[in-house]
Amino acid sequence: MALLLFSCSGCSPVYVAKAGWAELKILKGRRPLDEVINDRRTTEETRHKLLLARQARSFAIHQLGLDAGDSYTSFTQLDSDTLAWVLSAAYRDRLESKTWWFPIVGRVPYKGYSNQQGAEKAQSKLETEGFDTYLRTTSAFSTLGWFADPILSSLLKYDDVEFVTTIIHELTHNHLFVSGKVRFNESFATFVGRAGAIRFFCGPEGTPQTPDCLTAIRRLDDYNNFSSFLNGFVTELEEIYSSPTLSVDEKIEAREALLFREREQWGEPPRTEQYPIISGFVNRPLNNAILMARMRYFHRLRGFSQVLEDHAGDLRAAVSYFKEGAKSVEDPFELLPPDDSITIRGEQSGS
Repeated sequence: MALLLFSCSGCSPVYVAKAGWAELKILKGRRPLDEVINDRRTTEETRHKLLLARQARSFAIHQLGLDAGDSYTSFTQLDSDTLAWVLSAAYRDRLESKTWWFPIVGRVPYKGYSNQQGAEKAQSKLETEGFDTYLRTTSAFSTLGWFADPILSSLLKYDDVEFVTTIIHELTHNHLFVSGKVRFNESFATFVGRAGAIRFFCGPEGTPQTPDCLTAIRRLDDYNNFSSFLNGFVTELEEIYSSPTLSVDEKIEAREALLFREREQWGEPPRTEQYPIISGFVNRPLNNAILMARMRYFHRLRGFSQVLEDHAGDLRAAVSYFKEGAKSVEDPFELLPPDDSITIRGEQSGS
């Protein structure tokens, strides 16, 4: 995700000051990667991850053509395994996000907080105002090349596949970030991160040679399945929300009935093993803020995969196609093959 720490329309000076101070601490705490790797006090697990990060960064630059700048050439040890808390909000009776405006990145449907107390206070305020909310943690960010982003200690808890995927995901933001198009930016980075991890662990031919290779392939497949499921789920939900005869409470009841039906279909074995992301989604409480957050990262992933296939599996060529194409279209999703995708109010199909 893109780190939002500059001045924000509607954000208090206190919020801006705290966000800026948190970023300053991260940047001030950077140590060169080689220095940490060669430090005798560095644990073997940390050394392994940092060597892997160096390889993944080189791979992203030389094999995928990503513009990494000076990002991920340093390491910062955080005070905890959580980087920040990310708060989203949406209207209760329709799929429309509350948004905030930031310089550079434009209007976005989330805010970041450096401490849990501040995030929960803001969440309570939004709920009092009648919004659905979703508060989650994050372990990584991108400043879109404005600063040399370090590898954060909060990333070290990930397994090797997720670690490499996240590095490629965040470097993708450095390479291509369309202002005000959050849903495209995050879905594109999700795709490049997943497809890039397959090529990193499986080799040029993509042959499943190792457990990590198989894991990377399985996770992209799972993401594609969830993306298709989510688009269908949202289509049905839009029919409920657009009903002129249902009250707000009745719309929420109908949403829960729809979720119950999906839980019956997807929430029990063997589908829980075959489709773990779908199963996890339907088996947890749901509100519109959670749903919108999922859509930001999983929108039309199969379309991105189709573009990759159209480029003969050459991920570097596919990335270049999006990089160049985004300059000439208003909605970057126009670069995908046509489908029956929906437009969600408050986050236009490119947002």
